[in-house]
Amino acid sequence: MFLVRRNNLGTSKISNSFRKLMTHWVPCIAAVSALLVVWYVARTTSPSAAIVPSPLLHALPADAPVADAPVANAPVADTPAGTAPAASPRSAAFPARSAAASVVQAGVAATIEVIVGRNDTLDAIFHRMALDKADLAAIRHLPGIRQSLDFLKPGDAIKLTRSDGALKELSRKVSETQTLKVVREDDGFAAKMIDNPVETRIRTASVTIDSSLFQAAGAADISDIVALKLANIFAWDIDFVLDIREGDRFTAVYEQIYQDGKYLRDGEVLAAEFVNNGKVYRAVRFAADNSRSASYYTPAGQPMRKAFLRAPVEFTRVSSVFNPHRLHPILNLIRGHMGTDYAAPIGTPVHAAGDGRVSFAGQRGGYGNAIVLAHSSTVSTLYGHMSRFANHLRVGSHVQQGDVIGYVGMTGLATGPHLHYEYLVNGVHKNPQTVQLPGAEPLHAEALQKFLDSTAALRADLTPQQSVPNLASGPLAPAQPPAAEQGPIAVYRVSSILGDSLPRRQSIVDFDQLSL
Repeated sequence: MFLVRRNNLGTSKISNSFRKLMTHWVPCIAAVSALLVVWYVARTTSPSAAIVPSPLLHALPADAPVADAPVANAPVADTPAGTAPAASPRSAAFPARSAAASVVQAGVAATIEVIVGRNDTLDAIFHRMALDKADLAAIRHLPGIRQSLDFLKPGDAIKLTRSDGALKELSRKVSETQTLKVVREDDGFAAKMIDNPVETRIRTASVTIDSSLFQAAGAADISDIVALKLANIFAWDIDFVLDIREGDRFTAVYEQIYQDGKYLRDGEVLAAEFVNNGKVYRAVRFAADNSRSASYYTPAGQPMRKAFLRAPVEFTRVSSVFNPHRLHPILNLIRGHMGTDYAAPIGTPVHAAGDGRVSFAGQRGGYGNAIVLAHSSTVSTLYGHMSRFANHLRVGSHVQQGDVIGYVGMTGLATGPHLHYEYLVNGVHKNPQTVQLPGAEPLHAEALQKFLDSTAALRADLTPQQSVPNLASGPLAPAQPPAAEQGPIAVYRVSSILGDSLPRRQSIVDFDQLSL
């Protein structure tokens, strides 16, 4: 034990001595190293190297001398009379300039494109760009442009041109076909609208489906937007979840919008044909004189739109089909399932299948939260297991086809979130997936003749193509053009056709007291 303590004491003395030595010598060593570095740099730097000054960043006055001043502290050499003085290093680097070229970098107008962010305003943009707010106030007082100027959306582009810190020009695209341009003139700002005309080209494409609608459309360079519109047009006749078969084909005649020779987006579908399981469906777009918007009609003038949606919810799969003689899987009794169950996430909007009046809204046994709509004296529809109703909905309220009336849930006797949908005619349940749906109001005689005359060329474009499965004519769009803004889609289940394959006619147990 004694030896160990003595050894520890000796080690401690050596450490203290080393620490004191390093404390005295380290500063000296650092100072000597710094002197050596300075000496080496001074020795290796060429004495003839000239320091070239950076260019000026401000505007020079027009009467400023253009000759270069001698470099400070530079030796002046004697020159004989009549001999031009030797050029200085500064004059060699910067040749003499004329008075017209006296404006340098800061005097040149610069254009900056600003992308509008969330909650952005012109005041905030002017503040960030260090522009005069008085100029913005003067621009806002120009007649007729205040709304076009201040209505900003995230992603909008504003081009600002400034010179000497002052705004010279402002421009922004207020629509697809118009650009607002504000220019500073001698007596203030002036604004004008510049037209940007677009060109509409017609493209016809024929495609054979071998997997899904969207994959077939993509193979023919048809955008998803056009594919969705096709599904919307034929959705009253074709169930795009369950009815699509390999070998089905379609033809689409649609618009493509170009500007200055550049593709912008796809326009409306003018005519379309869909062959599903051997049955041919054709549709042509037509706007009647008394209609606020265009609709689709068969070549004979019958409306494609039906009085009822085939399915009133955007569903992922049909979880239980209509079966009036179903054997109950638990009770082992024949208890019919008198509607169709559409599986969908909780909170998915449920839409009115057709125009009508709310005759019941509340709790209804095994249906849970249920709504019954009376569409006429003979037809009614029922929507069950909803999580909640739309805020505005009351008994007696009138609804139109497509209005949101509630949201998918699993209230009542339900094993999972879904919508239970029933379709009744004179109190008798019909299969919602196969019932013959009444059509919308047909065209009157005068409108029908106008329809036949004005759509003759479009109907001719729908002649079936027999030789080649995938054909296209007219302008070719990019494989996936940018998505355009779309209005509400009348059919609320088309997103479910995105998948390559979907389970067909699967069932779940639904303990529904009134429909089992």
